[in-house]
Amino acid sequence: MAQQQPPYPAPDFSLVDSDGERRKLSDYHGSWLVLYFYPEDDTPGCTIEACSLRDSRDELAKLGASIVGISRDDPSSHEKFKQKHSLNFTLLCDPDIAAHKAYHAWGKKMFGHEGALRKTFLIDPSGTVQKVYGRVNVVDHGPRVIADLKALQT
Repeated sequence: MAQQQPPYPAPDFSLVDSDGERRKLSDYHGSWLVLYFYPEDDTPGCTIEACSLRDSRDELAKLGASIVGISRDDPSSHEKFKQKHSLNFTLLCDPDIAAHKAYHAWGKKMFGHEGALRKTFLIDPSGTVQKVYGRVNVVDHGPRVIADLKALQT
């Protein structure tokens, strides 16, 4: 099934964070959500992307947005990744890739292998996906999300 074009209702999820607490999409209703999927903790591209979002978090918070990252990694891996790079946002565990599949963030990669696709979703306070980043430039991802969020809010 092909991914819809925004706007469309964000698929629900219920996943465990690095502290073992369960988080759901509804926990973020009433505020903007930057929901991003990434392949693996502490790999070069994923680290650059996470640090770009980390460095943009304060500005995103001023715009009323939270950041949540999702990968297949377990809580222990997420906690180490957060500590090592001073990540100031929530990381969720999706070991059975249910959320990845619901958001079309799982599929064919280079050389035909299946895996996690680097995708980000801007979800508005009502739970509607307003923007999808299908090919993320990890270096300037944070500033690009800020600019797009400002545009969506005007």
